[in-house]
Amino acid sequence: MDDAGASLQATMTGMGRTAREGARALRLATPEQRTAAIQAMAAAIREDAAAILAANAQDLARAGANGLTAPMRERLLLDAARLEGVAAGVEAVAAIPDPIGVSTARWTRPNGLDISRVRTPIGVIAMIYESRPNVTADAAALCVRSGNAVILRGGSECLHSNLAIHAAIARGLEAAGLPAAAVQIVRTPDRAAVGMILAGLDKAIDLIIPRGGKSLVARVQAEARAPVLGHLEGLNHVFVHAGADVKKAVDIVLNAKMRRVSVCGAAETLLIDKAAAERLLPPIADALIQAGCELRGDAAARAIEPDMKKASPEDWVTEYLAPILAVAVVDGVEGAARHIAAHGSGHTDAIVTEDASAADAFVAAVDSAIVLVNASTQFADGGEFGFGAEIGIATDKLHARGPVGAEQLTTFKYVVRGTGQTRP
Repeated sequence: MDDAGASLQATMTGMGRTAREGARALRLATPEQRTAAIQAMAAAIREDAAAILAANAQDLARAGANGLTAPMRERLLLDAARLEGVAAGVEAVAAIPDPIGVSTARWTRPNGLDISRVRTPIGVIAMIYESRPNVTADAAALCVRSGNAVILRGGSECLHSNLAIHAAIARGLEAAGLPAAAVQIVRTPDRAAVGMILAGLDKAIDLIIPRGGKSLVARVQAEARAPVLGHLEGLNHVFVHAGADVKKAVDIVLNAKMRRVSVCGAAETLLIDKAAAERLLPPIADALIQAGCELRGDAAARAIEPDMKKASPEDWVTEYLAPILAVAVVDGVEGAARHIAAHGSGHTDAIVTEDASAADAFVAAVDSAIVLVNASTQFADGGEFGFGAEIGIATDKLHARGPVGAEQLTTFKYVVRGTGQTRP
């Protein structure tokens, strides 16, 4: 290892060590102190709005020069309204109940032992993410709310934005009497820092959360020497059942795809029940095309809507994050479930139907983190679930699944109270 590598290693190891200290301070803080810190973080973000937006402008200029795709630039963009949304999201986290110390179960054994299962922080979390500067604020707020220290490593494309937001966060923590070490950020774009995080920073890290593209998540899952909470891409489907109301189907599909095409909850594939495809597909396709969405269909879909482009095998497994939608005609709930199982990512899938038995069958058959009935996939969001914000949508089945909020960033311990009992 050269001098630069040794210096970075020392810096990263030091971050892990101080994160441990920050985690202890957060764990021992009162709920009121954690709340005050999150509120102060939101206030500091608002106070630093001009500096944060200027930093974001730097990132956007560099992104354009480097040829970053339009959807990635859209994710990166902050304006006054979006930044206010970031601050409001932090405040929303301050308003949710503090999960630490909450007893989730309690019982008394015949021998008189009083046993309770109590929520406790995980410890030190490392968050590795791309493009979205709002994640810096959301992750910081949720980790403070759940009593966890966090080491943030955002993408190089949003480094200036992240550093500016982090400066406000650190000031908010200190205003509440908590150490800035509770929320740290990697200040270098050097990718070697990611490898050091994955190695665990001398066993300082308790959980690694990747949030980004397939290659990032794959690397983290392959190389990490600490537990990983995976957030895969959103290969989300909307299945329009034969029993769907046409207007409702048009509204839901249009919103699921076109409200914001660059979010992980955007629909990427439309499935149409063949029993009513000739009735359902034309009005839905017309609405999408009028909204500027390109459709790529299978043979059955194109037989109904000949102007569609022909779908390739890659279209069924592509997260477009763009106004493009794959369309397939399937044989009822069973056909939809088979298509989703073969091509989906286990993120978010929806059915549109007025048939309650079909809805129940879809919910039972589709094993995704979020399954919706008669609602847009764009509700795949921690804020919409009442979590205040989210660190991401977990597609793994352990330790959390779906929107990851403060409660999902806790583990538990058993507290056993006795009166002198000994085991015979």
